[in-house]
Parts: sequence; C-alpha cells; structure tokens
Amino acid sequence: MTSTFSVGDHVRWNSEAGHVQGRITKVHTEDVEFKGRTRHCSPQAPQYEIESDRTGHVAMHKGDALTKA
Repeated sequence: MTSTFSVGDHVRWNSEAGHVQGRITKVHTEDVEFKGRTRHCSPQAPQYEIESDRTGHVAMHKGDALTKA
C-alpha cells in the first residue's frame, strides 16, 4: 500500500549514506523530468521531491520509500 504525503510533511528515507530526513517540497502526479530522467508519476502513484534537512540536497522518491519523521 502506498503512503500519501503532503507538501511540508517531514519524512525519513534510506539512502546510500544511511537514513536521511527532510521536508517534502513538491508532489508530482504526472510524469516529470528530474535530474535528466523521466519519473513516471500518477495521482494513484505520486512521487515526492524532498529537501534534506542536513545538506539541502533534493531527492525524489515514491511514497513506499518514505516514513513520517
């Protein structure tokens, strides 16, 4: 089951460097180009842009990869 989140939610995800926390800045419900690749999104399977609290790095993840922090 896919979790749904909103802009401003504080979330946590697992990255190559370990667990990271950040805030959701955008919710994508249509296909979008992100860092040179097409990310497939839909209202039923949105993807979330998240800015890391620690580094400011922006990542995009599916809801299944995120948990509320």
